[in-house]
Amino acid sequence: MNETPRPQTRIQRRNTEAILQAALDVFSAQGFRGATLDQIAEVAGLSKPNLLYYFPSKEAIHLELLGGLMDVWLAPLRAMDPAGEPRAEIMAYMRRKLEMSREMPRESRLFANEILQGAPRMMAGIEGDLKTLVDDKAAVIQAWADAGRIAPVDPYHLIFSIWALTQHYADFDVQVRAVLGPDRDPFAEAGSFLDMLFERLLAP
Repeated sequence: MNETPRPQTRIQRRNTEAILQAALDVFSAQGFRGATLDQIAEVAGLSKPNLLYYFPSKEAIHLELLGGLMDVWLAPLRAMDPAGEPRAEIMAYMRRKLEMSREMPRESRLFANEILQGAPRMMAGIEGDLKTLVDDKAAVIQAWADAGRIAPVDPYHLIFSIWALTQHYADFDVQVRAVLGPDRDPFAEAGSFLDMLFERLLAP
């Protein structure tokens, strides 16, 4: 008979969170292949043997991060309400994705690095939950377009465009800030520009 796992102590919870936050820093900067357990342990302020008490491998830490990330990443798209006003719903989704790029740049780069490697640890989620959700919301957007409530657009490429135009500001942050200079806020400017762009694109 399997025993129920004991709940973690406060110190164990603190160390687990320290490891995950450190791993997020290291993986988002170095990618999975470039990251090492020694780097993660150093950033977390723990010894490598102590880290291995909580996670048996680099792969285990990476999978823990990716598993939580998928739910977070899909939440704004899930929130798109088929009963809502179409342009408002799409614009709210775009705005939330831009906010996530501002608030969660490490998570965005972690996701991007995984995709660039061919999604070896996320393909099941991409082909499963992500595709199912995108198919569902694409059908909603198509129905809005067919009813004349928004301009005729390919719903899949509309979603891809929102991903590209918002996550760019996290994944290419250094380039964006270098081009704009230190006195400009890329996210404030991006919000205004993307509002105008999508309002014009979606106007029936």
